[in-house]
Amino acid sequence: MDLQTWLAFFAASCLIAVSPGSGAVLSMSHGLSYGVRKTGATIAGLQLGLLLILLIAGAGVGSLLLASEVAFSVVKVLGACYLIYVGWSQWRAGATSPIQGDDAAPAGPWQKRFLTGFLTNATNPKGIIFMVAVLPQFMTEGRPLWMQLVVMAATTVAVDVTVMHGYAAGASALRRLMRSASAVRTQNRVFGGLLMAVGAGLFFVKRGGQHA
Repeated sequence: MDLQTWLAFFAASCLIAVSPGSGAVLSMSHGLSYGVRKTGATIAGLQLGLLLILLIAGAGVGSLLLASEVAFSVVKVLGACYLIYVGWSQWRAGATSPIQGDDAAPAGPWQKRFLTGFLTNATNPKGIIFMVAVLPQFMTEGRPLWMQLVVMAATTVAVDVTVMHGYAAGASALRRLMRSASAVRTQNRVFGGLLMAVGAGLFFVKRGGQHA
């Protein structure tokens, strides 16, 4: 991959990362609830899911997935249901975890936050569609595929980690305003509702070449 191609891919990665989506909503939600440090596990999970999608798309499996109505529908429904479940769980949390200090909100085991992040990205059909459509535009014939995928993966993850931490930090900065039970209830319902809305939106995602 030459410098010009990499710069174009870097710009595309930045646009992908800053675009509002389930990963951004989750990063802000956990940043507000648990702080930036504990949200690190969530963001790490998001990156593993992102890498999985990139490898699937790069290996050509993504194209096969998009070609199969059944396989695509399974991934779409699983992703939608999972986001709705996560959102509903946060909505129902109400004011049970008032924020009292920098690290007072009970975040639970880091493995749970990591898994939530991983499944959020790994089951997102929109991510697969985008990667399958975008990656080939930056592939150079005559050069090793694995080397190009490594460069793309490193670039994508570096950009996404930075942006997701930015989302989490921005939300965390508001924590001192969210100490009361009513504020926490509002926060849980706002982010829970957003996650459910994003999940519901996945039901309307169509395969490439189709229209909603």
